[in-house]
Amino acid sequence: MKRMKIAQVITRMDWGGSPDMVRLTCEKLLAMGQEVILITGPTKNQTQKTNEFINSFNAKVVVIRQLQRDVNLFNDLITFIKLYLIFREENFDVVHTHTAKAGALGRLAAYFAGVKVIVHTPHGHNFYGYFNRLYSKLIIFIEKFLTFFTTRIIALTELERSDYIKFKVAAKDKINLIYLGLELEPFLQQNFNRPQIKNSLGVTAGELTAAMVGRLETVKGPGFFVEAAKLVIKDFTQAKFFLVGEGSLRAKLEKRVEESGLKDSIIFTGWRNNVPEIISVLDVLVLPSLNEAVGIVLIEAQASGIPVVAADVGGTAEVVKDGISGLLVPAADPGSMAIAISSLFKDPVKRKEMGEAGRVWVKDRFSAQKMTEKIFNLYSELYAG
Repeated sequence: MKRMKIAQVITRMDWGGSPDMVRLTCEKLLAMGQEVILITGPTKNQTQKTNEFINSFNAKVVVIRQLQRDVNLFNDLITFIKLYLIFREENFDVVHTHTAKAGALGRLAAYFAGVKVIVHTPHGHNFYGYFNRLYSKLIIFIEKFLTFFTTRIIALTELERSDYIKFKVAAKDKINLIYLGLELEPFLQQNFNRPQIKNSLGVTAGELTAAMVGRLETVKGPGFFVEAAKLVIKDFTQAKFFLVGEGSLRAKLEKRVEESGLKDSIIFTGWRNNVPEIISVLDVLVLPSLNEAVGIVLIEAQASGIPVVAADVGGTAEVVKDGISGLLVPAADPGSMAIAISSLFKDPVKRKEMGEAGRVWVKDRFSAQKMTEKIFNLYSELYAG
């Protein structure tokens, strides 16, 4: 088979799971001798690895300024035209789009530009639980329409795949299940100076710690984490809770914490480039999201041997072995979340057992090598066909 020319298209390369998957896919495809070009919108909050990747990959990165998450008919039209011209000029063998906006405009542009293989990864399921009922129906209708311009859809969880079938968005034979893969070595090896990390976070010996790692936006549920923390602190007065990330809700949440008199116990760290190190010193990792495609930080925490408490939404039940590597709780329920955190705080033996079970569970199931090999094999199969 000849060397394939592949475009990876994503709305933005900000901090998060989908940019990590795109970065890993690009790196592995290049290592396999394929030609890869990354097309993205403007990026504001990159991880250190993403920043290093984009700088080293600079000649093969195309930034379309108008490709943005929000709906804007003028910007979207300009983006569509630019994508169409790029696809026509570059004559790609495969175009792989990621996330909603890039997925919609990229698939349409690729189809009309004559690209033969068009692959899409949604990185989430927005058919319910995210928007109101009317808007959800509109999304389902749009996705059904876009499926006509798609060769294959990659679902990252079994739930995501079954939702596409359940809502008749795509036929079963048009969907491939490929579990998300991550670079787990830093989390598995844990060659960190834990006392130094704890000291940098202001954590003293004997203090219990929990954290959420993610964007401080409504869908990620940081407000529920704060409320759960306030409940837990009543019994564990020396415990510390960290919100690792940034977002539009930060100022509002900080004000709420300050008014409660707990700003020394509930701490906002902002974006951090040493997430593996931070996770390694936690007693519990919490994911309070209202909707979640996979919950990458859950995989990272389990690889680190840290038990997790997660809202039972989206694909989290496929990532966490409830009662074995962590505890699943109802979404938007800080009371249940607080009970789960407290039960782990009280029981160091259970924390250790769950942590060890989590490491075994994720080690091979969510490896980057396995994911990228399956993606490449899918490209090869579709291109040959």
